[in-house]
Amino acid sequence: MKYSLFIIILCSLSFKAESQQDIKEFRSHIDSLVQNAIDSSAFPGAQVLIKHRDSILLHKAYGHHTYQKKRKTDTLDLYDLASVTKIMAGGLALMKLEQMGLFDPKEKLGETHPYFKNSDKSDITWKEILAHQSGLQPYIVFWQTAKNRKDRFKWRTFSRKYNKWNPIVIDDDIFLHRRYPRKMRKIIRSSPLNSEKKYLYSGLAFLLIPDLIYQRSGLCLDEFLRDQIYHPLHADRITFKPSEYFPLEDIVPTESDTFFRKKTVHGYVHDENASMLDGVSANAGLFANASSLMTICDRLLKPDNEVFMTNIVEKYTSVQFPENDNRRGLAFDKPLLDYDASASYVAESASPSSYGHSGFTGTFIWIDPEHELTVIFLSNRVHPYRSNRKLYSMNFRPKLHQAAYDFIEVQNDKS
Repeated sequence: MKYSLFIIILCSLSFKAESQQDIKEFRSHIDSLVQNAIDSSAFPGAQVLIKHRDSILLHKAYGHHTYQKKRKTDTLDLYDLASVTKIMAGGLALMKLEQMGLFDPKEKLGETHPYFKNSDKSDITWKEILAHQSGLQPYIVFWQTAKNRKDRFKWRTFSRKYNKWNPIVIDDDIFLHRRYPRKMRKIIRSSPLNSEKKYLYSGLAFLLIPDLIYQRSGLCLDEFLRDQIYHPLHADRITFKPSEYFPLEDIVPTESDTFFRKKTVHGYVHDENASMLDGVSANAGLFANASSLMTICDRLLKPDNEVFMTNIVEKYTSVQFPENDNRRGLAFDKPLLDYDASASYVAESASPSSYGHSGFTGTFIWIDPEHELTVIFLSNRVHPYRSNRKLYSMNFRPKLHQAAYDFIEVQNDKS
């Protein structure tokens, strides 16, 4: 009996040592992947946080804020999340609103936003909007609509002075007229609508979510998220308008904008449309570090907690229109229904129950309940210019993601 117990203890110690060696090799592999991408100028720096079950497999910052290498990246740094905002702000806010009995995705746009009544968009449901099956155009470059035929900004658009007429802050010395967000809604209302309801990624209606949150809760989107989700979860490094709350050196710069702001965007949202909503939108605008995002992801992975109910999480992270070859959940993205390596930014091993989102600035979050795995990658691949597409051509995010699944598979085989 004692001999058998000794053998069991010896085997257990041997497995733990082997497992630690596997983790060391896994981390080394991730280091190589990230460093190769940095050396290839896919991005100047990044944060990576990978968690399996209750164990942090890797949490690390790489590289620098910019290619000038004046400031090393730190795990406390905040990155512009771009479209990851759609799930970590817009999606979460609507989930919480529904839990409070104040929203239903079956509601129509004309019901939640009376301005759209008697338009061709009145009967679009929020389920269709959130699953990107509304027929809305993918994107409108609103700042371009503020120009006249001489390529100059029209009156009542942009100003170099902050005052009661121009209170919307684009950056330190560009301010937008207070009525222009109304103009944006008018442009959305009159924009072409596809007659066929099929999957087409569109962020336009996400610009309208802040209005919906305010109508139903009496709070602005950022206040609602802070009060209902971020603060209760102690996610203290996630926010809109980060330069109001954090020193600039804690915020990673994005693009050197040569066509709109004519400067490096730093401390303000990269997305122009979100900037015209004073930096608070549901299509983009959120900044965070990986740790605060993981705090939220943990609660999504194990719902029925102080913030999220299981049935709501399952509802929003499930495929909504599979019969239409549409993989999307409600705000959340899902794996392709039929995997295609050339068209996917997630790993082939991602389970059908998994969900997440990517961002234009070079960000990525993916949660897999089946494997109890969360992968978070933050970068500023748009620095210095958005034309840099090496992150995509190197297939970096799927490789990083797949590496985590490969590690789990090896551990499962050994156990």
